[in-house]
Parts: sequence; C-alpha cells; structure tokens
Amino acid sequence: MAKKYYVVWKGAQTGVFDNWPQVQQLTAGRADAQYMGFTSKTEAEAAFAESYTKALMKRSLAKDNAQPSGKTVSKASSSAKTINNDADINIYCDGACSPNPGKSGTGIAIYQGKQLTALWYGLYQPDGTNNTAELNGMLEAFKLAQQYVNKGQSVQILSDSKYSIDSITKWAAGWQRKGWKKADGQAIKNPELVKACYQHYLALKAKITITHVKGHADIEGNELADRMAVYARMQQETQFIQYEDSLTISTILAMPSG
Repeated sequence: MAKKYYVVWKGAQTGVFDNWPQVQQLTAGRADAQYMGFTSKTEAEAAFAESYTKALMKRSLAKDNAQPSGKTVSKASSSAKTINNDADINIYCDGACSPNPGKSGTGIAIYQGKQLTALWYGLYQPDGTNNTAELNGMLEAFKLAQQYVNKGQSVQILSDSKYSIDSITKWAAGWQRKGWKKADGQAIKNPELVKACYQHYLALKAKITITHVKGHADIEGNELADRMAVYARMQQETQFIQYEDSLTISTILAMPSG
C-alpha cells in the first residue's frame, strides 16, 4: 500500500504527519478538528501552507474536472434538494452548537431565486446553545430581509428550527402581554434575542414569508447555512461577516457539518 501523508490544520498538534494513528490521537474528540490525507509529502506540505478551506476547494474542483468528457457536472451535490418557491430572495439560516450548550455559531445562505449569491457566518459564542445560535440566525435573516424588502423584492426566510419560528410567530405576542413570561409565570429563555427577533418580525411580517424546512435532509440552502454555522464555530468568528472564498456549492458541502 502506498504511503500516505496527513495534514492537521487544527488539532492538539498541527503539521504534516505520516502516521494515521497519531493523527487520530491529535484530532479525537475535537469538534473543530481540521485534517486531510494526501498521496505525497510534497502535496501535503503545499496544502499545510494554505488553509483547510482552500484544500477542500482544490480537492472538490479536482474531482469535478476528473468527470468523463461529455458528462454534465452538476453545480450542486447530486443528493441536494431545493425548495420550490416564488420569492425573489430566499434566505436560509441555521445554527450549530457542539456540545450543547457549548461552542456555537450561525450561518446564512442567500439565493436570488434558485441561484446562490452569498454566504454569511459568525456570532461565535463559547457558551452558546443550539437555540441561541438558531435565534441569532433568524435575527440576522430579518436584518438582511429588510434590505431586500426596501428594494421592493419579495423575501422568504427558511429555518429548520421550529423553536425559533414558533417563538417569534406564535408565542412572542402572548409572552409580551405577560411581561415576557410563560403561562406558568416563569421567565422565557433567551428573552433578549426573542425580543429583538419579534421587533423585526412585526415590521416585516406583512412583506415576508417564513418557512420551516427539515434539517439534515439534503436541502441545499439549509445544508450550506449549516456548513457556515459550523465554520463560524470552528473559526471562532464573533462578528457576522460575508464568506469571501469561492461559492462553489460542492466545495462548501464538503466542509464539516453540524
């Protein structure tokens, strides 16, 4: 069997290694681990000099270019699905947390119709939860939606978090009447995020659509938002910023998922 080399970008130790059991030890139990195998030491060293994301991109492009001539290569993963809709702008939002509670991040994928146009990530919290990460996604989606609504465009926001959607569209009005308390008199969880989301929702609800989608069901936009949420957690990016690398869908889908 040909000797393999491994690059560890994030682990207990980083570098180029030729021992798989050692790499397993360095990355075991780490939610932010970044590593990849290569067939030559030269290739591995060149990849280590760049970023994990760029290495993923190059590998994905190499696979695409290796397809037989005359065969159409889909821009998206063959298993990915899309949601039928009539909105001008479709904003998928998602959150990721590992463990829960623990390190969390938020991601967004924006489509103009069915064409991916932008990815956003950030809002890392060292002590977040799945629900705070999801609510952060809804809040940022509302902020972005406002910009498109101001241009006269129709907007759909899509989330796999029933908690976030129901908190804002079903429960918030009653909670507000009760002083942001539940029916049993107990204070609601994540009140500041819920309040902020609800304020934006009231201003936008007549002009946008909010749709629940099933998570981890190969729905392309949801999967891309998930990758961005995990990327935010791994990069520990506290701001909410636009993803500047290639928007090649197959490359993004190859990134770690939550």
